[in-house]
Amino acid sequence: MSLTKQMANTYSKNILFLRILHIFFITAGILFIVILIIAFTTLPFWGIYWLGTSKSELRGAPHTIVLLGGSGMPSESNLIRAWYASEAAKNFPQSAVLIAMPGDTIDVNSTPMRMKDELVLRGVEASRIKFESEGTNTRSQALFASGLLNKTSRLLLITSPDHTRRAVLCFEKVGFQHVDAIPAFENPTEADLFFEDRNLGGRKTIIPTIGNNLPVRYQVWNHLKYEVSFLREITALAYYKLKGWT
Repeated sequence: MSLTKQMANTYSKNILFLRILHIFFITAGILFIVILIIAFTTLPFWGIYWLGTSKSELRGAPHTIVLLGGSGMPSESNLIRAWYASEAAKNFPQSAVLIAMPGDTIDVNSTPMRMKDELVLRGVEASRIKFESEGTNTRSQALFASGLLNKTSRLLLITSPDHTRRAVLCFEKVGFQHVDAIPAFENPTEADLFFEDRNLGGRKTIIPTIGNNLPVRYQVWNHLKYEVSFLREITALAYYKLKGWT
């Protein structure tokens, strides 16, 4: 191959690469703008709300409250789920509590044992608590729980809002006939969070004041996180459906 042809081929490849790169950045830019615009609406909240409430219902006193583990202990996800589980245990004192979290239940410092300690700290009798410590995803947790619990008994699942729909579907899929759920929603603060920038000192700049703009301070950022959580969970729901797990 002549030097001229080699240079022409290299030039063509470079042009193709630049075109692909150009398309990628244009697409990424448009996607970013769309995501940002959606964050200024209420759609992300309603997406998480639907995931949390579309399969959550309380139709009777549960035989077993199933606390589905999230992250480590302490962690935001496990602490809020433990709070909801302890409240449910107080409301239904005849119910057993099953902690579904992988870990060594012999080790007092393991995550499932620390979750138990949290429940006991909140008033749940230790004798009511048992473990499913083998399952490492929602499907396997449901499968292992089906070997421990009567499938005709009523369950009450406690998990994060974005995970609630998939959890209920998984437990129903393995044969549980009565599956209720409580999504562990955070409660907004009742405090007035507005402030006047000029009363707080600091530099005087041309930067706009934000003390009375809660959407910019909180809503947009929370909604961006909601968008990621929603897309992740929709992907997980699709995967579970294709696998026949829900």
